[in-house]
Amino acid sequence: MEHAQNLNHTLWECKYHVVWIPKYRKKTLYGQLRKYMGSLFKNIASQKECKIIEGHLQPDHVHILISIPLKYAVSQVIGFIKGKSAIQIARTYMGQRKSFTGQHFWARGYFVSTVGTDEQSIREYIKRQEVEDRHIDQLQMFEEEPPLGGQ
Repeated sequence: MEHAQNLNHTLWECKYHVVWIPKYRKKTLYGQLRKYMGSLFKNIASQKECKIIEGHLQPDHVHILISIPLKYAVSQVIGFIKGKSAIQIARTYMGQRKSFTGQHFWARGYFVSTVGTDEQSIREYIKRQEVEDRHIDQLQMFEEEPPLGGQ
């Protein structure tokens, strides 16, 4: 329990591996936007007393390892991060100054898994993700398409 945090009457260590994607899984997370989003996510998470321990941005999805205090639901924090980041992205990169109503940057939903004693393996998985995705993309380039007519 060396990494446990505390509130007034509670000692806790709650970490989650979370993955979400941009709307339509478009490959939009690259270049300047990719550099900007790391610090953006950390700043937004800190507003809810959360800490992003590890993170990696792929062109078409986000992986984070996040520590969330017991007083917040995971859905509340992830919804907050996705919502606030979408507004900031619209203002900074899409030229929108006021309302972001009716537009969506992130797809609905996310994947979440609790991290128990295997935190180090989750950290390594997140770090390796880009290499793994590149390897899979290369393998798919050489797959043969089935002949027409089902033969």
